Amino acid sequence: MTTTEPRTATRPPRMAWLLGPALVAGVAYLDPGNVAANMTAGARYGYLLVWVVVLGNTMAWLIQYLSAKLGVVTGQSLPELLGRRIRNRWGRRAYWLQAELVAMATDVAEVLGGAVALNLLFGVPLVWGGLITGAVSLALLVLQSTRGAKTFEFVIIGLLVIIAVGFAVGVFVAPPDGGSVLSGLVPRFEDAGSVLLTASILGATVMPHAIYAHSALARDRFSPQPMAPLGDGSLREGGVSVSRILRATKWDVTIALFVAGSVNLAILLLAAANLPGVPGTDSLEGAHAAIAQGLGAVIATLFAVGLLASGLASTSVGAYAGAEIMHGLLRVRVPLIARRLFTLLPALVILAIGFDPTLALVLSQVVLSFGIPFALVPLVWLTAQRRTLGDHRNRIWTTIAGSAAAAFLIALNSILLWLVATGA
Repeated sequence: MTTTEPRTATRPPRMAWLLGPALVAGVAYLDPGNVAANMTAGARYGYLLVWVVVLGNTMAWLIQYLSAKLGVVTGQSLPELLGRRIRNRWGRRAYWLQAELVAMATDVAEVLGGAVALNLLFGVPLVWGGLITGAVSLALLVLQSTRGAKTFEFVIIGLLVIIAVGFAVGVFVAPPDGGSVLSGLVPRFEDAGSVLLTASILGATVMPHAIYAHSALARDRFSPQPMAPLGDGSLREGGVSVSRILRATKWDVTIALFVAGSVNLAILLLAAANLPGVPGTDSLEGAHAAIAQGLGAVIATLFAVGLLASGLASTSVGAYAGAEIMHGLLRVRVPLIARRLFTLLPALVILAIGFDPTLALVLSQVVLSFGIPFALVPLVWLTAQRRTLGDHRNRIWTTIAGSAAAAFLIALNSILLWLVATGA
């Protein structure tokens, strides 16, 4: 008589347990650069650029889904794939250099935002605030490397909740005019400054480092083995099919971008409804003071707390993206502390010389806008290829939509360059 060992059925995880990577990547859409760009746009132009926030968020949904799909199906990040596809050593280094500059511009925005928030809340000098923000981001990265992706996601999502409450509550206290909001959905510009802010808002919304990071986050969470099979029947850890993960990813990206888009819109509407004509509101400090005067100290404090959570969460995600960019393109790993100190230097120099932090934040977002095509064009190209994604490659309309988004952003940056060159 033969005996058979009882089989232990492994129940696939619930859909909710598959969510998370997009919510972490989505923090990049709520960094201090977003706050500065949207606050400045609302205070200076009222409801004029509402359409830019909505358009940017729509493009971001498609872009982040493609990035996550790339990581899930291939088990590699976008920088890793590009590092293998770009055979020329100097070409690969040149690509790394522009991606690294974009990551450093991101870090500048996030560290400055955290420093300003600590100054507003506790009177911490800006340079010390930058050091504290950098140290906390390093601690979060150590947490990610020692405790795993899920623990890191829980911490970042907790900070995301604080960010959403801190930035959005003011809109409910002093709601905007509905008719003016609708009129702001009509695409138009007013002057060269509105074009500059459009590029800044899009640079802060469709962020290159978020594209690089999301593919790596999805890889770390779902595809521990590189070069996994590309067919629908391939499974991931826990017996979950690729198709099921991709369905969950669509929900993950939708939730993350709905939260990020709503908060970004709330920041612009808060400024448009309450800050036009108020002196000094084109800076974070001035906006905080104006909010305190117009809406009360509680709302102003919540705004500063949201700004602090934004700086702490987004700088850790930005540093994660920077490390992945270096590893994927140069195939080297730099110790976390050394890399964190190196990327922290530009922000500390800006704080030490007394450069306007809000202006530095806005300009950093413009730098990000110029880096978008270098991340977006390869992303659309790779996800459209059968040899890269197999059965999960893009449909033709997805590729067309991604190409149109890339073309729009490249055209906008070309217009901005022309305006700057001609002094317009």
